Amino acid sequence: MKRPTMDTSVEENQNKAAERRAKGEFVRGVSGFRSAIGDPDFPAESGRYHLFVAFNCPWCHRVTLARNVLGLQDSISLDVAFPSRTGDEDPVGPNLWEFNPKRVSSLTGAPLPECTAETGTGRGNRLVKQIYAEEGSNEGSVPVLYDKKSNRIVNNESAEIIRTLNDQAGALGSSFDDAQRPDLYPNEPVHRETIDRLNQAIYTHINNGAYKAGFSSDQTVYAAAFEAYFKMLSELETLLASDGRQFLTGDTFTEADLRLFPTLYRHDPVYYVRMKLNGAKILDYPHLWRWLCRVYALPGVENSNALVHCRQGYFGRSWNNTVPLGPFSPMTYPEAYKNPDLPTLR
Repeated sequence: MKRPTMDTSVEENQNKAAERRAKGEFVRGVSGFRSAIGDPDFPAESGRYHLFVAFNCPWCHRVTLARNVLGLQDSISLDVAFPSRTGDEDPVGPNLWEFNPKRVSSLTGAPLPECTAETGTGRGNRLVKQIYAEEGSNEGSVPVLYDKKSNRIVNNESAEIIRTLNDQAGALGSSFDDAQRPDLYPNEPVHRETIDRLNQAIYTHINNGAYKAGFSSDQTVYAAAFEAYFKMLSELETLLASDGRQFLTGDTFTEADLRLFPTLYRHDPVYYVRMKLNGAKILDYPHLWRWLCRVYALPGVENSNALVHCRQGYFGRSWNNTVPLGPFSPMTYPEAYKNPDLPTLR
């Protein structure tokens, strides 16, 4: 998979990035590893590949969703970092992803059972940054798709990882046969055009837009991101309401649905407060809410994440390091996602 010159459904335009950051705008960086399974150096083999993720990260959530809905849980191994990154007291430094299954969550008062040690490299690294350093890179982000046979990073751009997993799912050892397994990016030009258009808008206004709102320190940038985010939610609500479709492109679950889900999954219990996106909840959009519940009910989706990680990760190192306990009305989360009729019961 060759890296695109600039695909705004995958990465943010880097024009004058340093200047924009200096003025208070959040500008997402560009991932440096852009190979694909199926390239000559990375043949598609069951059991060869590994993922390093953090469950609070929505970009990682895309990847764990793809792994699960494509039936790759048994053929692609997985390590999960603690959701709060290292602090100032860490001997290596702050703000680093850490594999530490014994670390205690301030929210639960106990270790998080989903967190693991690092097993993919065979060297038991504590920090994701060490995995990159072994290849001479200064990066430190997750997700990471890793080749256990050659001990090399394949890719660290989530949009490309989900695409390569979909392309090679059968050869990678999916537990579903071709007829059962969803095709996230069907090889039909009109269908792909629709998915591409949705991906671009969803990435710009929803996925990255949430971070533009929550992490930018400029009021004007925040206000523009806030407006664009809720405008896009309204457009998606209208799309779903227009003909009673089950998913964004029709009656089948595709990459567009997968890329939207992690942000909307986080909106009511996390982003409404943390990202200052308090204009409305997804519960206020009945068709989007039912879509959210419909995706949550798909096989493998519920187990692809843990909302306690999202709460711990976003709030555990913010403000005064306390984690909000709600919402509990009209129902606690993620239990609410099992109730598609909840908007009518409020």
